[in-house]
Amino acid sequence: MYDSLNRFEKVMFSALSVFLVVFYSHSAILRPAANQYHVGMYVVVSYMLIFLLYKSKNPVLRVLDYLLLIVSAVVCIYYMYNYEALNYRAGAETELDKYIALVGVFLGIEVARRVVGFVFVIIGVLMILYGVYGPHMPELFSHPGDSLINICTFIFYQADGVFGIMANVLATYVLLFVLFGAFLEQSGAQRFFIDFPLAAVGHRIGGPAKVAVIASALFGSISGSAIANTVSTGAFTIPLMKKAGFRPHVAGGIEPAASIGGMFMPPIMGAGGFIMSELTGVPYSRIMVIAIFPALMYFFSVFVMIHYEAKNHNIRGEKTAESAMQILKKEWYYTLPLVLITVFMLVGYSPGFAAIIGILSCIVISWVKKDTRIGLKGFMEASRQGAENSLKIGATVGVIGIIIAVLTYSGLILTFADIVIDIAGGRLFLTIVLIALASLILGMGVPVTAAYLITAVVAVPALTHLGVNEVAAHMIVYWLSQDSNITPPVCIAAFAGATIAQANMWRTAFAAFKFAKFLYLAPFLFGYVPGFSLNGTTADIIKSMVLIVIGTWFFAYLLSGSWIYSIRKWRKGASAN
Repeated sequence: MYDSLNRFEKVMFSALSVFLVVFYSHSAILRPAANQYHVGMYVVVSYMLIFLLYKSKNPVLRVLDYLLLIVSAVVCIYYMYNYEALNYRAGAETELDKYIALVGVFLGIEVARRVVGFVFVIIGVLMILYGVYGPHMPELFSHPGDSLINICTFIFYQADGVFGIMANVLATYVLLFVLFGAFLEQSGAQRFFIDFPLAAVGHRIGGPAKVAVIASALFGSISGSAIANTVSTGAFTIPLMKKAGFRPHVAGGIEPAASIGGMFMPPIMGAGGFIMSELTGVPYSRIMVIAIFPALMYFFSVFVMIHYEAKNHNIRGEKTAESAMQILKKEWYYTLPLVLITVFMLVGYSPGFAAIIGILSCIVISWVKKDTRIGLKGFMEASRQGAENSLKIGATVGVIGIIIAVLTYSGLILTFADIVIDIAGGRLFLTIVLIALASLILGMGVPVTAAYLITAVVAVPALTHLGVNEVAAHMIVYWLSQDSNITPPVCIAAFAGATIAQANMWRTAFAAFKFAKFLYLAPFLFGYVPGFSLNGTTADIIKSMVLIVIGTWFFAYLLSGSWIYSIRKWRKGASAN
């Protein structure tokens, strides 16, 4: 899309992208805690970049794009520079305050329409109508309501609104890690993340598919998107799997199933881990430690299922020219950025500061090889790519602000928890199933990070009421929020894998659904096994981990269908005798 811009627009887009890197790098080092300027600047620059990049095709309407760009800047700057005054006159805003808020809310809807699509727009509009016509709703969902302009004022200026939790987390943490991913890719590390696992396990039973699992664990934890992971690593691993003997739909299904594991894998975990930390007040380093074992179990389950799938069809990869140890000795320095980020966060530095250290280390290691050196041009390219990658999430802040602000205003957050508990009859199992259905339906229309945040706001109180500890409750919702990537009927990551594999969309989707089954088991483990989220005594946690490893292997073995092949083979042998 960047290539479709004219020269002036490219210069403007690059300048804003570099500004994001410099401004937020400076902020992460000198001012780790976000303030209204920090958050407002992220929103205004994101909106401006979106109106530049997602432009109208009609030249006349292109003029409207520039007008909207200017209006978005005016609206956000008004919020930033009148922040204290707006707080003082909360509930007694001036007419200008209200009209600025009205324009700001509808700008957020337009931005979401351009980037995410009409489903998100419909959700936003319905929530505004719910806020306005609250008194006319069924008794269970009714609330006092208010005029359109007053509802928009509440949405735009309140702490739970447009500049609320989503914008705060994106500006404080997520943007820097998205930028880090772009710089890591620019440094040439992505090739190492494929070459190393290829040399390590590529020649074994189901080798190319196992490469997809390891590469997805390495690259997926920093990409922040299961779809991006599927497309980037899948472009290499899916053809390898097909060449080795995997059926096209199976090859296309394995990659997205492995790719969503990157969303659970520290040190970055997409955007969800940072939102979880913000909502719970638990340090991100603690969230990261809790997430390690479940993430490893997810990859272990996919790995085991691949092993038996390949064994059943006698699929084996080819040995590479260099061994894994040779590649590691030669290119070990590519692991430094991830190691540094993890170490800095574990010793207590802020995630934003750790991300800056990671970006700097990417620039340093890029100079080891001449063809990957990040100079001024490379810096601008990585900044632009990182900014562009962040827009998919940044475009959601306006509508998410609408949803959460209206839920708060109407009191539906507490009502929803009561409804879920009543329907489930107070049973945790049914509560988790209902949350899974809610997140799947929501995930069909909104990005998974947005689905997690919205579902968490209404569902976590129901889980904690049933005795689940708060972090485990958030983990349940976060894991389930990823299901729309690989669960039919809308499974974007699986469809991306099918496109690369040139396979039937639905067969690929159901193959991905099969290999990703631990995605649906983990939430129940979080709910019923406190040790799975490191809650309990050391002895209980160790005992739980040992049993879960054994159970995960058995679970994956059963789902792989290998036992069916064993029975068939035994029957053939028996009939031959």
